[in-house]
Amino acid sequence: MDLHKIAKNINLLSDFLGIRDIDTLTSDALEEKYQFSQADLLILFGASIVYGCDVVGEAISNNIAKNFMIVGGEGHTTESLRRAVHSVLPEIVTTGKMEADIISEYMKRKYDIDNILIERNSTNCGNNITYALDVIKQNNLSLNNMIIVQDSTMQCRMDAGFRKYLQDARVEVINFASYKVRVVLKNEKLVFEPSDIWGMWEIERYISLLLGEIPRLLDDSNGYGPNGKNFIAHVDIPNDVLKAFEELKVEYGDLVRVANPVYASKTLD
Repeated sequence: MDLHKIAKNINLLSDFLGIRDIDTLTSDALEEKYQFSQADLLILFGASIVYGCDVVGEAISNNIAKNFMIVGGEGHTTESLRRAVHSVLPEIVTTGKMEADIISEYMKRKYDIDNILIERNSTNCGNNITYALDVIKQNNLSLNNMIIVQDSTMQCRMDAGFRKYLQDARVEVINFASYKVRVVLKNEKLVFEPSDIWGMWEIERYISLLLGEIPRLLDDSNGYGPNGKNFIAHVDIPNDVLKAFEELKVEYGDLVRVANPVYASKTLD
């Protein structure tokens, strides 16, 4: 498969997985689509690139939400977060710290944001959600809506998880993938556009994350849907996305992340 086709297929997966219900994380965008300008809660999940911290930090500074929660323990993305935050703010001690604590300290120092709800025990997408819901309950938050922000490669699965575990169907869940990026061909190489997103994955890591999501989202005996492991609600995967996945798997089969047999394992999955 030529590189142009590979780039097209990568972007098909990216567009499907990186759900954004609003174009920008702003009060104006909320008002235009939902007829309210401030959400009841915004949750930023760990396991994302650090660029998402600035996207959310600016939005919270501009009163996008009444309450703000950060969720994240320790997993396969934690060490890169530790290095990235410490490199720009060396005064923040990140060694051995959980993702939620690192991000919280970053938000306080850079954006002067306080009163942050913290969930630091979750280690995978499944208990990211269930533990976050526990924090909501413990703090007696009455919600009509919430914004959830996750790494673009995992936003679709996060949405499916909330559709399964959120008991109150009246609560509007608004998705906002933390970044949007295209893969393009330049000088016979696959590169990101824009190219200056802080902390962006290496291209092969990004492809691996994208490819790893499709088997998880499948609603078959091996997937995470109701007909499989029943970790998430059913997800409709368009045929062109499935075709793109199969074609990419021929080229990058060794990069497909194998799903954890135990979702509540101690590794972010």
